Amino acid sequence: MDLFQLSAALLSLAAVFSYLNHRFLKLPTTIGLMIIAMAASLALVTLGEVFPALEARAQKELAGIDFNRTLMQGMLGFLLFAAALHINLAELSKHRVVIAFLATVGVLLSTVLVGGLAYGLLTALGVEIRLIYCLLFGALISPTDPIAVLAILKKVGAPKSLEMKIAGESLFNDGIAVVAFLGLLEIAAGGAELDFGLLSLLFLQEAVGGAVFGFALGYVALTMLRTVDDYRVEVLLSLATAAGGYALAYAIHVSGPIAMVVAGLFIGNQARAGAMSEKTREHLDDFWELVDEVLNAVLFVLIGLELLIVPFNGRTLLAGLLAFPVVLLARFVAVSLPVHVMRRRTVFSPGAIRIITWGGLRGGVSVALALSIPSQMVTGEPILERDLVISITYAVVVLSIVLQGLTIGRLVRRTSGQVEEALREPASST
Repeated sequence: MDLFQLSAALLSLAAVFSYLNHRFLKLPTTIGLMIIAMAASLALVTLGEVFPALEARAQKELAGIDFNRTLMQGMLGFLLFAAALHINLAELSKHRVVIAFLATVGVLLSTVLVGGLAYGLLTALGVEIRLIYCLLFGALISPTDPIAVLAILKKVGAPKSLEMKIAGESLFNDGIAVVAFLGLLEIAAGGAELDFGLLSLLFLQEAVGGAVFGFALGYVALTMLRTVDDYRVEVLLSLATAAGGYALAYAIHVSGPIAMVVAGLFIGNQARAGAMSEKTREHLDDFWELVDEVLNAVLFVLIGLELLIVPFNGRTLLAGLLAFPVVLLARFVAVSLPVHVMRRRTVFSPGAIRIITWGGLRGGVSVALALSIPSQMVTGEPILERDLVISITYAVVVLSIVLQGLTIGRLVRRTSGQVEEALREPASST
């Protein structure tokens, strides 16, 4: 199947599944699409018992899609740019210290906690795995996924301050997470020893370099936008910024995701401050909202279809189910410590720890990172833990999107109701 046929098939599936979800399930779009795609995958597996060639063909076509490359080197740039374009930088800046803590200290702490707890869990289940691969799992599962998080936050009605904290963390935690993942992957694959100096340099190059490049990219694009007043040209310039900028970031080895977030924030906020006409702003917003919706739909269909090729068995499925509360516990600790430290200088909404913990969804980025683990070491020795890490990651991601995604709104409303009731009690007693 060539690129056009593949794109046509995914877009057609996304459209049909969106219709079915809107007509019958009425779930949030991303969750509904993933559930329907998973159901279709299970149906193919069932039909494969009768028609083995059908399942084999579907698995072959799906295996031909490089999920890691499709997301991390393609779709992610557009999705992050579209998300950042609509975020108020002034509101985000109010919570910059908290966001920085959660996106750095929180991710590193969660990586260590998940790695240690997962190692203990798998050992207790009789599963042989090296500690370094548990830490690798901790690194790839610890960052919250901006795509999954922002898609849900749009609809739950969380307090604005909490929404900014969760959204900001999910947009910026990729830098530290990818650096930790790459460093641990080098060690796991037998290519390097743990070198904190090298990791620090890698972080500066990827994260700081990505931010600087994103700012420069946004400044150049905004300068061009100021000199024209034609929405068709300006929308095209924004598209070139996202596509060309993301590709250039990878070419010069800086973080493309962070570059897109910074460029999107810069253009979105400065453009609204007078760099373009109201007509252009409307067309720009409509265009990127449509891009965001379409790519999100395709992405979550892909996540659901990946079930066909994830190497599950009874033991790995049980490990994945048990790993979900482990990841949540680590998330709770990793959120609690920075929040308690920051309470001295920042006011948090009631129930902030619970909402930030439960609102930290995992998504396609974690699956993509897991699939990027090579099948063999530098020495040529096969990596037996790869399939285990992929299976557990997929199980945790699916549970996170479904369970957390479907209940975060209820948690927000319940917490808000408890606060309102507590505020009314003194008044009723007087």
